Amino acid sequence: MTQKAISSSELATLWMTYQQKTMTRGILEYFIEASDDEKAKEILQETHSQVLGYIERITNILSAEGAVIPIGFTEKDVYKGVPKLFDHNFDIMFLRVLKEISMGLHTLHLSMSYRKDIILLYKELTGFTQSVYDKCVDYLQEQDVLPSAPSVTMPSIVEFAESPNYMSGFNLFSEKRALNTVEVSYLYFAIETNIFGMQLMTGFAQVANEPEVKKYFIKGKELSKKIISDFTQVLIDSDIQAPSTWGAKATDSKVPPFSDKLMMYCTSLFCSFGLGSNAIGTAFSLRSDLPLKLADKAKDILTYGQDGGKVMAKNGWLEQPPSMEDRNKLMK
Repeated sequence: MTQKAISSSELATLWMTYQQKTMTRGILEYFIEASDDEKAKEILQETHSQVLGYIERITNILSAEGAVIPIGFTEKDVYKGVPKLFDHNFDIMFLRVLKEISMGLHTLHLSMSYRKDIILLYKELTGFTQSVYDKCVDYLQEQDVLPSAPSVTMPSIVEFAESPNYMSGFNLFSEKRALNTVEVSYLYFAIETNIFGMQLMTGFAQVANEPEVKKYFIKGKELSKKIISDFTQVLIDSDIQAPSTWGAKATDSKVPPFSDKLMMYCTSLFCSFGLGSNAIGTAFSLRSDLPLKLADKAKDILTYGQDGGKVMAKNGWLEQPPSMEDRNKLMK
């Protein structure tokens, strides 16, 4: 039986996965070289080996279809033998966040695929990603650097909202209700990821070559700080402890381990992740003040991400996804 040609959505997801995996390959190569912990290095090396295999599989699928292979990120985007940009544990923290993003993307891409070999690819990628994520969590917990969400008294009865006041967050004449566990979980997650993002942007800002790129990363650091501050205040108002800063942070190095192009793409990927997380948090937050706070931050993240796209396009770093045929142009 003749193999079906890949669809436009399958081509799109393969292209996106290739971009992400080639970026991951380069970052892992740097972290492996800089690692000073054998167990962390083992996790990084195993992940790197698997990533190489998936890049080759995507390349083979595209080649068989006669599609050009994307450039993505190459050895030119990673600089070897440079000082460490981040402290101990940051490498596994980075990999954990990257796998959080990948788990969502691979599951989404699976639902957009029709051909059996591509469906199998995303099934395997999902399982591989979950396995690496588990290893990262175990490692960071062993190192005692991964804060967990606050504890709560277990419910003893089932409760239902007794009035629309349950949704209120703006009533001037009554106290806001306590946050529920669903709302706390999304706020806590946003704070935790932005603590990581603040350290990442700090490191990137220190080593960026282009002044415009450096300025962009500084703006990203300030945005993360603002999100941390605003969401922490919401937790504190409900007498809930916010997550503490992780131990790993940027060093004082000013020598770049990565190209500006790679760091800009990485930031763009994390912005997309932040937008998706905020959208989910908005949908599941029932106290009326919270969706507005989350939506306001989502607007800021969206604007920041769009500004990053302009910087990348201006510098010739924005590789375009495959386009549909321009019928108007073909008919001229």
